[in-house]
Amino acid sequence: MDVQFPAVGHWFRRPSGTVFEVVAVDEDDGTIEIQQFDGTVGELEIENWPQMLLLEISPPEDWSGSVDMDPDDYVGTKEGEMPSGFHDPLEFLDNL
Repeated sequence: MDVQFPAVGHWFRRPSGTVFEVVAVDEDDGTIEIQQFDGTVGELEIENWPQMLLLEISPPEDWSGSVDMDPDDYVGTKEGEMPSGFHDPLEFLDNL
């Protein structure tokens, strides 16, 4: 099994099913910063990476996993329609 080097922007799945994205690699400190699909941020040691039995995966299609929003937040929108300000996250926050 080939071990994938942790590259920023790549997504991985742990044997437990947990999905995360590599958001930073600090070779000087020997750490990898990750963000899990639910938004939790964590840090891994580079030296432990090869033993983690990770599977590189495509990014999830459902982007809402790491965004703290419920379907009720979209009241009044048509199905499939993006809420106003979606293209600019700061504009969307101002509308809340």
